[in-house]
Amino acid sequence: MNPQYSTPPQRATSSSNGERVEQVLALAARGWHVFPLRPDDKRPAVAQWEQRATTDRERITTAWSAGPYGVGIACGPSGLVVVDLDTAKGEEPPAEWAQPGVTDGADVLAVLYEQHGEPFPFGCSPVALTGSGGMHLYYRAPAGREVRNSAGRLGWKVDVRAHGGYVVAPPSVAAGRPYRWAGSLEAGLSTLPAWLAELAAPAEPTVPVLRPAFSLRLRDARGYGMTALRNEVETVLRAQPGTRNDTLHRSAFSLGTLVGDGRLNPYAVTEALGEAARLIGLGTGETDKTIASGLRAGAQHPRKAAA
Repeated sequence: MNPQYSTPPQRATSSSNGERVEQVLALAARGWHVFPLRPDDKRPAVAQWEQRATTDRERITTAWSAGPYGVGIACGPSGLVVVDLDTAKGEEPPAEWAQPGVTDGADVLAVLYEQHGEPFPFGCSPVALTGSGGMHLYYRAPAGREVRNSAGRLGWKVDVRAHGGYVVAPPSVAAGRPYRWAGSLEAGLSTLPAWLAELAAPAEPTVPVLRPAFSLRLRDARGYGMTALRNEVETVLRAQPGTRNDTLHRSAFSLGTLVGDGRLNPYAVTEALGEAARLIGLGTGETDKTIASGLRAGAQHPRKAAA
């Protein structure tokens, strides 16, 4: 792991770096695969972070001795599922969660546990307090079942970080706000309950049907860029309620990286994603803003396609 990922805004003292190294090594000792985040930021400081995440003592020492990097944990290689409980930030809960005492993601998860006859799992697994005031609950991934990232599938203000995703871990600092462990890391690691894994799994989607002429244009498209466009249109069509706008933005960003490389026409992308979004019930005004935002952001990071 090359320590020269990005230039820290301010080098930490050797003693603070040494303390940070020991904290990161303690995470790796649990079998958690770590990689550096940009200083005071949630974004990875390395490309291909999942492949480069490691438990190797020497690589970790070299990397985190170089500066005040944060810590990302790659959930898939680490065998983790992390439930992200966010705060409301002044928002009112949607109708389905407008219940007495429900004010944030932690309350929603508590309701789910109560509905399934189990106590809330404080003290049973590691809990991290996030910089924004939320919580990350760490679970061992269930054997023989792949749990993937999701946003809002479990409920209001409840996201899942799992296979294909990562979580920001203490002692990271983002936007000047530290992440901290609530209690000792000596606690065991509970396996994600089967009922929670079931709720986190995507339902078999009913995919809307595109207009015949539009479907033919996508089917007959050629080249790397158009293949990517077809795949992202299908991703948007299969998005579940509560995740649709986020999925649309991610797809627009991904395709924007190919727009930036000249492999896709932005107007073709906007038309394709726009029709897919309207078919799953997203409003035109918000859809247009989401697609434009994702395309702009993606175009700033052009992606070279494999030959």
